[in-house]
Amino acid sequence: MVVVVNALLAAVLGGGIGLGLLIVGSGLRGRSVVPPRVAEPAGPRFDRLLLRIGLAVGSGVVVAATTRWPVAAAVAAMIGFGLPSAVAASGRHQRELDRVEAIAGWVEQLRDTLSGANGLEHALAASARVAPAAIAPEVGRLAARSGYEPLGVALRRFAVELDHPLGDFVVAALVVAAEHQARELGALLGQLAETARDEVRLRQRVWVGRARNRTAVRVIGGVVVAMVAGLLVFDRDYLRPYDSGGGQLALLVIAAIFAGSLAAMERLGRIELPERFIAAAPVEGRA
Repeated sequence: MVVVVNALLAAVLGGGIGLGLLIVGSGLRGRSVVPPRVAEPAGPRFDRLLLRIGLAVGSGVVVAATTRWPVAAAVAAMIGFGLPSAVAASGRHQRELDRVEAIAGWVEQLRDTLSGANGLEHALAASARVAPAAIAPEVGRLAARSGYEPLGVALRRFAVELDHPLGDFVVAALVVAAEHQARELGALLGQLAETARDEVRLRQRVWVGRARNRTAVRVIGGVVVAMVAGLLVFDRDYLRPYDSGGGQLALLVIAAIFAGSLAAMERLGRIELPERFIAAAPVEGRA
């Protein structure tokens, strides 16, 4: 059984070394390991991939050398690979709130500017100078495009860049006003801004209501890791049953239960957004 464990450990370490050599060789040749997506620059994406792989290999090697458990090494490698995403997700809630609040603030600015502006194009240009920081780049590009292409096309591109269901409703109202001369646009924008404020308040209540569960998950995970680390340092004999093949299988089951529980907790804390209806359609004039 020890031979099997050593073979699995050697396979994990050998795979990590081979992957590291592949990354180093690709970097020396100036080539990317994976083809970049069109919507994202290749440089930052490749840097994030290198960080993920580096954390995965480093975590796996350290845990494998400490415990000599292939399952623990594989779990540590997966945790290291997903750690950047977990860190980024920790601030996702606040970024979402900032974006919705920015949309609400910009709609209110646009509503107030319309009363003294010479048309919707002029109001958009004026709002671009004072747009909230979270959506200022998108509003700036909208104001620039409205000067050389049909306003309806510019607004639809703006909805695609904004990439938020609430933005689709705002853009739909503006497109109707631009193409069909809709009346009472100011009142409609005011209602949309109030809807955005309500969404922010709803998200805050949901986030606070689930704070206890998130804290419990952190405490349980920290206690488990600290306990295992303490046993490895002070009482390794207590964990010796995990050195066998059956012990590794039991450890795999335990890790799968923990992973399933964490995935379920993450899903419970996710707020499902309504389906987009502007981004799903082809945008006119897109190159």
